[in-house]
Amino acid sequence: MPRSSKSPVAKETFFCLLSAILLILSFPRANLWILSWFGFVPLFFVLENKSKAKAFLFSYFTGVIFWSGIIYWLIHVTLPGTIVLILYLAIYFGIFGLIVSSIIHRPSSAAPLIISSLWVVLEYLRSHLFSGFPWALLGHSQYPNLPVIQIADITGAWGVSFLLMAANVAIYIGVTRLQGHPSLSLRTSKVTKPQVNYKPLFLACGVLFVSLGYGYFRLCLSPRTYHPEPIKISVVQGNILQELKWNPEAKDYIINKYLGLSAQAVKDKPDLVIWPEAALPVILEEEPIFFERVKDFARGNKTPLLLGAVTKRDNLYYNSALLVSGRGEPAGRYDKLHLVPFGEYIPLKRILPFLETIVPIGDISRGREYTVFSQGARYFSVLICFEDLFPELASGFVKSGAQFLVNITNDAWYKKTSAAHQHLQASVFRAVENRVPLVRAANTGVSGFISPSGKIISLVQDKNGREIFIDGYKAEKIALQKRPLSFYTRYGDIFVALCFLFTLYGIISPFKKKQ
Repeated sequence: MPRSSKSPVAKETFFCLLSAILLILSFPRANLWILSWFGFVPLFFVLENKSKAKAFLFSYFTGVIFWSGIIYWLIHVTLPGTIVLILYLAIYFGIFGLIVSSIIHRPSSAAPLIISSLWVVLEYLRSHLFSGFPWALLGHSQYPNLPVIQIADITGAWGVSFLLMAANVAIYIGVTRLQGHPSLSLRTSKVTKPQVNYKPLFLACGVLFVSLGYGYFRLCLSPRTYHPEPIKISVVQGNILQELKWNPEAKDYIINKYLGLSAQAVKDKPDLVIWPEAALPVILEEEPIFFERVKDFARGNKTPLLLGAVTKRDNLYYNSALLVSGRGEPAGRYDKLHLVPFGEYIPLKRILPFLETIVPIGDISRGREYTVFSQGARYFSVLICFEDLFPELASGFVKSGAQFLVNITNDAWYKKTSAAHQHLQASVFRAVENRVPLVRAANTGVSGFISPSGKIISLVQDKNGREIFIDGYKAEKIALQKRPLSFYTRYGDIFVALCFLFTLYGIISPFKKKQ
């Protein structure tokens, strides 16, 4: 790759664009996951010998392009909100570039670990500040790469992001070492010729090989099961367009469609039928006749049914999951714990009332309990909508006794875009982190079944192999495996805490050396 101490702005801009495009293509729908292993390398070349201001601006520009290519589908909900969110998310890229520009040229063997730790810390902060947006983590790009993602049961998805960034840094350092770049070579006052230091490469490769070895080991294990008979579950994908979802004239059409698909699904004799988020086209308490039809169906077919619905209690509305037993009786309710900001509630609504004009908004209240449903001697919990993005929620349910997880969602808002498949990535990691099966029921897709190893067992598809904006159902038998709680379920984000410490070391150590 051509090198110069001062690259023209056009060349540097091209390299920033190249990094952003490589990273975008590593996510759905392109799913070229191999690109994320070196997608940051062009950006690293741009950051060479840059002032902190320029490093921030070039990295921020890369972030703007990346997030524009990842969450473009949000314009179907709100254009102003999409622009604001992209400009905010790009800040994390800018901070990353600002700090990396003062680290990457150091002759330090630990550079790959320090920079990778920094990226993990920034992803973690992005996932928790201002309600959090843990969408499209770098590690999520590897969801089809089963050997690599197995470490998530120890480190969470953060560990996979760490691996990818370490590989990017190692490739960059390897290229510069081979070219004998003086600013990256270890030199002493007695030696005028650059001395090549391969320790960072060996360290990064060692971390990668250990992780891959662990991954293949986990995939080869043969788990035992809790029950001699697996539980058979059928997911129903109604494919109700968002324009019809709350149209009063479409209520009968919607409930009839779900009941019709379910009538076909029960022919497979499932132990549980699952409908998506807010599948009931009314507020349950205001028009109970629709819920009565659901209970009649469950009673008539002697099949339990889990469905999403908006419920109302004490003049407060909740986004809920309801379980109806095979006798047609209510058997449990879960109210969504983590609401979508500017989608289900407005943060700081009293202080900043103008925010109501930015996006269409519901008025949903937050649930209070980690609910575990029982189906016979089998126990499960529900993650509603984007709750499956938050690993602490999933692990909280598993620690409370859930043997498998269910994600019910409605991604119809985002039309025929990559949003639904990007959402699927998060579900894969929740299964691996907690070593439990995960079942998805999505209004317009993607619906299906994920094994504890993260393998996508099957999806609802039409005859042409399409997975979104089609209606249908799918049944699978889920074996409930006998395993102790995973390290990540039990201890949470210890790996992130170590990354925080390593990042502080990387930032502080140069100042100590100067003193």
